[in-house]
Amino acid sequence: MCARPHNNQFQRFFSRIRKNHALEHATVHLLGQRYPNKSLIGRSDNRGFYIYGDITADTLQNTANEALMLLRNGETQLAIHPNCGTNLVTSASLAGLAAFFSLFGSKNDDWRKRLERLPTAILLSTMALVIAQPLGNYFQKRFTTNANIGSLEILSTRRIERGSSSYLRVLTSD
Repeated sequence: MCARPHNNQFQRFFSRIRKNHALEHATVHLLGQRYPNKSLIGRSDNRGFYIYGDITADTLQNTANEALMLLRNGETQLAIHPNCGTNLVTSASLAGLAAFFSLFGSKNDDWRKRLERLPTAILLSTMALVIAQPLGNYFQKRFTTNANIGSLEILSTRRIERGSSSYLRVLTSD
């Protein structure tokens, strides 16, 4: 029986994404502290991460290096970010399911009967949104980020120009 190299490649691929996602979050946390009025968006992949927003490549490089050091020194809370897409997907999924199930109880298609259930749908959706924030953070910690970045290193940071817009790319190596 042969070992399953494909499975190892798959695990390594997602492990890199999770580590880069943690570094992206830590970097955005630090940038947010230093530039509270700047709007920044990050996106991670297996090769590094992107930052969309008005900062210089040098600022991003220095901040990412500091974030890497802080994660290595055990500040794992920086890997979890409240505005992560994981939290948004968790919130939307729970609220949608709550609304769906609350309106599901009407046995006929009479819109008046469904309308009577609207307060229940709103209540259950609100409760789902309250639960979603800590649950989204849990999903980040358990599935979409990995603050134990190991030998992750920053290779380069550069600005990429695309027509009238630009963004920054941080490349990493493990």
